This record gives sequence, structure tokens and C-alpha cells, in this order.
Amino acid sequence: MTKQQITGLLATSLILLTAFFSGCGPAEGSRQESPNFIWIISEDNSKHYMALFDPNGIAAPNIENMAGDGILFTRAFSNAPVCSVARSTLISSCYAPRTGTQYHRKSTIVPMPEGIEMFPTYLRNAGYYTTNNSKEDYNYRKNEGVWDESSKMAHWHNREEGQPFFHKESHPVSHESRLHFKEELMATYKPVTDPDSVFVFPCHPDTELFRFTGAYYRDKILAVDTIVGNVMRQLEEDGLLEATFIFYFGDHGGVLPGSKGYACESGLHVPLVVRIPEKFKHLVDFKRGAKTDGFVSFIDFGPTLLELAGVNIPEGIDGEPFLGKCISSKQVDDREVTFGYADRFDEKYDLVRTMRKGNYKYIRNYQPFNPDGLHNFYRYRCLAFKEWRNMFYAGELSGIQRHFFEPRGAEELYDLEADPYETKDLAADPAHQDILLELRNTLTNWAKGMPDLSFYPESELQKEAFENPVVFGREHQQEIAELIDIADLSLLPFKDARQGIKASLDADNPWKNYWGLIVCSCFGTEAEPFYDTAKEFLESENLLIRTRAAEFLGLVGVEDPVRVISEAVQKTADDIEATLILNSVVLLMDGPFRYQFDLDKNLLSSEVLKQDLVQRRLEYINREN
Repeated sequence: MTKQQITGLLATSLILLTAFFSGCGPAEGSRQESPNFIWIISEDNSKHYMALFDPNGIAAPNIENMAGDGILFTRAFSNAPVCSVARSTLISSCYAPRTGTQYHRKSTIVPMPEGIEMFPTYLRNAGYYTTNNSKEDYNYRKNEGVWDESSKMAHWHNREEGQPFFHKESHPVSHESRLHFKEELMATYKPVTDPDSVFVFPCHPDTELFRFTGAYYRDKILAVDTIVGNVMRQLEEDGLLEATFIFYFGDHGGVLPGSKGYACESGLHVPLVVRIPEKFKHLVDFKRGAKTDGFVSFIDFGPTLLELAGVNIPEGIDGEPFLGKCISSKQVDDREVTFGYADRFDEKYDLVRTMRKGNYKYIRNYQPFNPDGLHNFYRYRCLAFKEWRNMFYAGELSGIQRHFFEPRGAEELYDLEADPYETKDLAADPAHQDILLELRNTLTNWAKGMPDLSFYPESELQKEAFENPVVFGREHQQEIAELIDIADLSLLPFKDARQGIKASLDADNPWKNYWGLIVCSCFGTEAEPFYDTAKEFLESENLLIRTRAAEFLGLVGVEDPVRVISEAVQKTADDIEATLILNSVVLLMDGPFRYQFDLDKNLLSSEVLKQDLVQRRLEYINREN
């Protein structure tokens, strides 16, 4: 008997003992066995493209057949709208802003929280054969013992006979890069879906290019469906179909412009179907063919597999199982809350937190002067993205279509039942103030309770926190809460916020000064009483504070920010600090005052220039207009 088999036998014995005393074990006289698990993950597609989830989607017969033998989850969410952050959440069952994995692409790989391992490790220790084919893309250091095999050749066929398995496979056929086609394709390729019949999102211009892009992408969904069908046929041929839970889902939303990389529903709301095997239907309270509107998110997927396998769920994670013998369908149906986060996406910075409760979506934009449409190299490789921005600058967009390129509100509220595409912001509507305050307070308490590390700049976290982010957060929880309180001054009328802003700018704490200046930028010209104070910060030793002061004064047109911010870029030897400063450069270049920066590479640190994200920003900044 192998070491793995012995470990699995011991784990099974422990499971049986636990089940006996808890009353959640198999029925008397039944034989304890372990189910298999497969995750089929399609990259970069939200729920909006399949008729199974959305009336404007297309038929996906294999996934629909899965739903007929399983559960359709109408409200499943990635907690982040981009792959490395979403996958880090999946593999750890932990919120990324708490564990230092909230930035894409990662500047630093961080350790798993103390006492927690990537969840397949627990399955493997219980005797499972664990395989990944083949994308990982974690912002964590991978602990030992996660996968028996992680490669393009990984497959359940390689396990020992009779050994239960967890197999994960990711498919890039629907990835964002598939929309980086050349214009010539429109003349040679005929999509299965007629472009004239494509539903155009309200935020998008109704153009030939957008219609073709939408139709072309729906063809990629058909390819995803074919892949799902092929996996089910393999299982059936192996005699394993009715012993295997199959999860099909998207790794986050996307991928038409304004979805992937943004904390809207098309960036976070993913398709999810779980096929229930006949042999293990007793482990699930749902009937095959059921549908639930209960909320589940990526923090919950790992503990769900552990629950179904009868493996102990570790303490210290953020997720909870949504399937298992001790979990009733009513418990799942009653789940109505999810949280989301959006920080850095490649070279583009943001700081957004979201909360959904039932049909209401609350968005907290901590730096609302940063428009969603701020340049991002990879996003704008898509022709439709470029067209959208060009039409904005040409004044050819409606109000809803322009919103993506304009400053946002500090908070937004949407009734998604009446307004599924988030076009009518209810944050200022007196009739919705009760729900606004409820969601605002819940989200604020969540951010403080994690605690949310993003209230320090990423460069500061890299220097001080990333060796043990969770411990750093715990030790600085009070200060983080104080920084959040300063950030939330932007939610008040200026007259009520003024004293708090002054206190933050007068504080002997650089990060309170930093957030005080950000709040001034949120208020814009209302914050005129702080113009002189901001000017004093232009000579700060802290280059980020210097940049935020110049950014504020530049956004309101009081002082040209070019000299101060250019000198800050030239002075820093920190590539992540430089990336954040360059974000402000692009904001000010493309803003209403159209400041002109000319950054000579020869004046920048060689360490800074090694950073690809810096090179991307410089290429855009120094382009020929």
C-alpha cells in the first residue's frame, strides 16, 4: 500500500467517525466512498453570453445538459474581475486584499496565510489525486503538496486505480486576447451569430465593429461548450460520469470592453453549473435540474469541495461551503451577499470595493477621479476599445456611453433587477438612502474587519508587508481603520468633511496626509481651502505624497503638475512607486487640462526601467500625438 493510500485510509476513517458523531454521514448500511471532482474553467467570460443565464446569450447545449443533471447557479461571482487575483482567491478561499494578493500582475509573490494551505493540498492529504491542466497564475508562493501534476499533460488517467481525484483544467479559447484581432478579420470571418442580431450593451456605441466583436465572441462561447461536452464524454467512456461532480464556471467576467478589469457585473458575475453525479446525489440537498438564486463566490469553492469530500475545512479562510450533506438547499437559497475588489490591473491603478445584497449593487470608488477608461496597454489592444475611446474624444457618445471615460461618483448604487447593466445610479436618490447607508456601512465594516491592506500604497506594502501580509494587517488594523475613515470623508458634504480633511493633512502620519490629499481630489474645486496646504506638500520627501498634492492641484487647474511629478518619477528608484506615479501622469495627460509630459528615459533609474509596466506607461506618455 502506498503512502498516499495509507493517508487516504486514515482520512476516510476520521471522516466516518466525524460523520457518526455529527449525524451528517452516509445513511446506515451504505458504503462510504469519495466522489471525484472536475473543474472546467473558461477564461474571461461573464454570465451574459449564454442563454442559460441571460436572454441575450446563445445556446450552449452541453452546458445546458449539465444543468439538467445538476444545479444552475444564477448568482455566482468571482470576487475580482481579473485572472491572477481571482485565481488567488479561488486557490486560497481568502479575500485578496486581506492577504496581499489583490494586484495584477503581481509585484511580489506572497506567502499563504499562516496555518492555511492551497485547498487541493487538503484533498491530496486525504488520498485524492490532484491535477491541474495547466494555468495556475497565483499571487501566492505555492506550498508543497498542492498538485500531483500541474502541466499540459495532467489528467485523471494518471492516478492509481480506484483513487479519487480532483482535476482542474482552464481553457483560454474565450480569453481577452481572442478579441485582439485585426480589422481585416471582419471581411473574412462570418460569425455563427448574425452581428445584426447581437444585443449591444447600453454603455457601448452601436457600431459595426461592436456588433461584430459581440458576435465573434459568442462563437468563442460555442467553443467553450464543445470543450465541456468533450470532458463529459471522456468521463462517460471511463465509467466515471456518475461518480464525479463537474463544476463549469468562468474564471471572472469579460471580455467585451469595460468588463474584464472593472468591478461591474459583467466583470464579476460568472456562469456556474454543477453537475450532480447519480452515485453521490445523497451528498446534495438539491434535486438534479434545480436552479438557485443563492449567492456564491470564489472564496466558497474550495471549502465546498472539502465539504463534499468529507475533509475538514481549515480555520482562517473566508469562504463557506455551499454544497454538502449538512447544507440544505434553503440555506443556499437564502445566501444574498457577495463582495468584490478591483485594485491594480497591469499598469492601471484603481481602488474599488463592491457589495451586492440581493438585487442591489453598491460600488465604493475610493479614487473616483480616476476614470475606468484610463489607458491600459492590454485593454486597448482590442479594436472596439479603441473605437469607443475615439468616439468619446470626438463627442459622439451618449451620456451612458460616456460614463466609462468620465470621473465617477465616490459611491454608486444600482437596482440590478430594474437596471441589470448599471446605467442608473441611485446613490443620490432620497428613496434609496436607507439601502445605500446599509450597504455602505456593511462594506466599510468588511474593509476594516479584513483588514484591507490597499489603504497603503502598493510600494509601501512591498517594503513593509509582503513577507507576511496577514500579520502586517493585524498589527496595523487600527491604522487601516483610521485611513478608511479619512477616505470616507469624501462621502460627506464638504462643509462636514472639512475639519476631518484638515486633521488628516496636519497629522504626523504620511499615509493620513496621503489620503487627505486624495479626498481633496475627490472634492475638486470644493476643496479650495486646502490649495495652499497642498502646495506645501509639493516638496515632501515622500514622493507619493508629493505626487498626490500635484495631482490634486492639477486636476482643479490651479497649478501645472508637470515639473513636480516629472521630478518624482526621475527621483524614485522603486519601480512600483514609479508605476503609481505614472498612473497620475496619464490621468493628468488625458484629463480636461491635457497637461503635456515629456519623460526622458535617460533620466529615470535603471531599476525603474526594468519594470515592463513602466515601459508601457512611457510608451503611451511619449507617443506621437
